[in-house]
Amino acid sequence: METIFPVAIGIGLAAACGFRVFVPLLILNLAALSGHLSLPDDFAWIGSAYATMAFATATILEVVGYYIPWLDHVLDTIATPAAVIAGTVTTAAMITDISPFLKWTTALIAGGGIAGLVQASTVAVRAKSSIATAGTANPIFSTLELAGSVVVALLAVFVPILCLLLIGIFFIRVIRKILKRLFKSAKSQT
Repeated sequence: METIFPVAIGIGLAAACGFRVFVPLLILNLAALSGHLSLPDDFAWIGSAYATMAFATATILEVVGYYIPWLDHVLDTIATPAAVIAGTVTTAAMITDISPFLKWTTALIAGGGIAGLVQASTVAVRAKSSIATAGTANPIFSTLELAGSVVVALLAVFVPILCLLLIGIFFIRVIRKILKRLFKSAKSQT
């Protein structure tokens, strides 16, 4: 049980990185500064005052940038690899007491993978929204993505098992939707 909670926190924060890259890092930083979470020595920098300034500045720039119509598409291009990196880092920061190889493998596959999948989903929704509404609905999606990042990150920190359960439900629904489209596409081609 001791290993499950940190992994759940890390994966939850990684999923939140898929919505916004820096919001979960800022929340992790504040949780570490407040003493709610402890970070291993090699990730102590995440809980520093300098990191607070850096993550807060980056969060503000990222949030504002997504409300500028042309810049949101540029940010999506940059945010995709950044989300994978941030998801990997947040997951690795929470996993302790295992070999470095296993820690980083888990962090990259679980943390980076989940962050990348969430980010890819948001990019797809934003692209469809841009086409359907000529970009007029993008601020609404930006607000929802920001809220999603904050809520998922807070759930990860304060109720990690519930967060992990909700992420699992979300991905089951996404996989079902993808499979349904694939079967529908294959059926229409025959």
